[in-house]
Amino acid sequence: MPRMKDGFKAGLAFTIPTLALGASFGVLAEPEMGATAAIVMSIVVFAGAAQFASVTVLAAGGGVASAVSAGLLINARFLPMGLALAPALHGGPLQRAAESQAMVDASWAIAQIGDGRFNRERMLGATIPQAACWWSGTAIGALGGSLIGDPAALGLDAMFPAFYLALLVGEMDLRTTLPSALLGAAIALCLVPFAPPGIPVVAAAAAALLGLRRR
Repeated sequence: MPRMKDGFKAGLAFTIPTLALGASFGVLAEPEMGATAAIVMSIVVFAGAAQFASVTVLAAGGGVASAVSAGLLINARFLPMGLALAPALHGGPLQRAAESQAMVDASWAIAQIGDGRFNRERMLGATIPQAACWWSGTAIGALGGSLIGDPAALGLDAMFPAFYLALLVGEMDLRTTLPSALLGAAIALCLVPFAPPGIPVVAAAAAALLGLRRR
């Protein structure tokens, strides 16, 4: 499939940061839940920001319910993203649900083909290398964390914002997306100092509603 091949090639650009972030997660998660649980979580959940949020809550002494709630709030951004992607998915409910598991931030951005439309093959192809690197990175960090040390000392804590900034710049269209991007950033910056984890992300997603004015 040419489109899947194109998506795979585009996804390769995110493999190094994904591998580094996965290793960082593994290092942070291993003391809180053990290496096996950290690796299984990355395979089953496969959502970096949500996983970091959950581990942060556990490291701060929070309970499992609080950790799960933080992860769910972070992942709530996938609801509007999924609604936008849904028309591009194929098959019945089970197949569409399975295909939607490949929707991660970078793949969702790569799959866009303009005018609010998406290509499922590009999304699926883009997710393959990212998933492999996230799972591998988690295993490296969880099993060899003593060799890696503190992720913050290596500057890996700055990789997440850099990762999302790269996505934003790559998809920026000054005429159509800049207003939403600026409004979303303003909402998030205002809420981050005092809102619980996840709330700034969910609230910032409301800026996407500006796109309705063009329809």
